[in-house]
Amino acid sequence: MTDFPLSNARTADTRSSTLAGVLIGIAVMAAVDEIVFHQLLAWHHFYDRSTPSVALLSDGLLHAAELIILVGGFFWFADLRRRRALSTRLAWGGFLLGAGGFQLFDGLVDHKVLRVHQIRYGVHLVPYDVVWNVAGAVLLLAGAAVVWWARSRDPRDGSR
Repeated sequence: MTDFPLSNARTADTRSSTLAGVLIGIAVMAAVDEIVFHQLLAWHHFYDRSTPSVALLSDGLLHAAELIILVGGFFWFADLRRRRALSTRLAWGGFLLGAGGFQLFDGLVDHKVLRVHQIRYGVHLVPYDVVWNVAGAVLLLAGAAVVWWARSRDPRDGSR
């Protein structure tokens, strides 16, 4: 995501630039989770409270949803860029917000509230939970900082 010169910095669609980045961030973090933790390490599936066939099906549905969100986010990103309405800084901030939001939602809601799966089984979970949720919080805070910084810049400086 490199800076795309805007003919008029006031034409940047700040909300859409951020939200397109959020969608891409959610999809990329879902892909990382699904590929690394579900497939490569085989620590868990999206839904572990049933049979292995249901667990595999749940991973496939997660993967399909992640791909749909990724494609939609990139189409939105491309449309903003085509219309010269993209703020790449806000898109990056949105990306971090989406990635961190997915990570925290997964760690808190999926793991602890709904208990659809844990990070790993047969181990003491506290260190895994702390690392998982702190990583999500760091991404979320970094995204909030980037969005705040990008929005606080003078829109007439042309560097969005």
